[in-house]
Amino acid sequence: MVWTMAGPTPASPPPPGSSSGGPAGPPAMPPLGPPLHLPAGPPTAPPGAPPVVPPPAPPVELPEEYTPTARDLPVITRTDTLIDRPAADFVPAPEADSDAPEGMGPLYVVGDVHGYYDELREALAAEGLIDADGNWAAGNARLWFLGDFTDRGPDGIGVIDLVMQLSAQAAAAGGYCKALMGNHELLLLGAKRFGDTPVQSGAGTASFQAAWLLNGGQKTDMDRLEDHHLQWMARLDAVMEEDGHLLVHSDTTAYLDYGDSIEAVNDTVHDVLTRSDADEVWDLFRKFTKRFAFRDESGSQAVRELLDVYGGQRVVHGHSPIPYLLGEVGTEDGEGDGIAVDGPHVYADGLAIAMDGGITMAGKLLVAQLPLTG
Repeated sequence: MVWTMAGPTPASPPPPGSSSGGPAGPPAMPPLGPPLHLPAGPPTAPPGAPPVVPPPAPPVELPEEYTPTARDLPVITRTDTLIDRPAADFVPAPEADSDAPEGMGPLYVVGDVHGYYDELREALAAEGLIDADGNWAAGNARLWFLGDFTDRGPDGIGVIDLVMQLSAQAAAAGGYCKALMGNHELLLLGAKRFGDTPVQSGAGTASFQAAWLLNGGQKTDMDRLEDHHLQWMARLDAVMEEDGHLLVHSDTTAYLDYGDSIEAVNDTVHDVLTRSDADEVWDLFRKFTKRFAFRDESGSQAVRELLDVYGGQRVVHGHSPIPYLLGEVGTEDGEGDGIAVDGPHVYADGLAIAMDGGITMAGKLLVAQLPLTG
């Protein structure tokens, strides 16, 4: 089965108070999860005057057919005040069994992007991976995206288009740019294919459309979604190993449910999407949404379970924002302690590297060269 535009396009509710005489804007978002990155910042005050505090946003009324899905992260806004100190000290990487493939350049990974196109270009340019025009500039370097390209931010389709463009340009230059499947790719595929079709979840009946809206789905992304985007997402792998680094999107051991080798996991995920059964795809989405398996006292053992089965010396993942992994997040009103993300977070006895810098919550979009040093 090929993922195309043949599936039902879910209708997104219009923003409250929107006029039918002009073009439709992005859908009103539920008051859950990180808010969108707005194109304009808060109003500024004249020099010497006290800062202007924008009024709180009015509550959003959800349509009756809206089916909420339980969230596993607290609410945080991009205006939260975070303490400026390093996320974590780097731990020397375990020595890998093999070096980079012959003729290939350095290895880079990118954390969750979530539609923040401008920030992605800035981060890639800072590492010398693209030029000022957004074209590949890194020769035979290797670049892996860890998934979650859309939702919450303003231009998820622009992000996908950029990654697809860089993949072609890097291959022509002797390097490569590749990507893993995140839970938000599964969510967008499901919302497009299944819409409001009821699925069975642990909390009762839900739908991909409702979960997509609840987790930052953008109408502008859905409107611009084309067949080649759907096919590209559906073909992404879920797990890969590079230079002793086991690359995954989510900090979960749920990958073990889908195979005892990297090839088996990727084949199983592709088979699930090919069969296109709503409940089966939903189960895959929910398992890839699990998090924090490596965070607590037994975290290093959970990492070893993955490494023992799939190989590698370290797991590198996105999905869970570093401030949440550290348990030090600002409060909704901007008061309280938080932590500023300056780079990847090494934890679980040095066996895990977290790459989601929390771009959706006043954090940073991370691009890092592996192995980590410093």
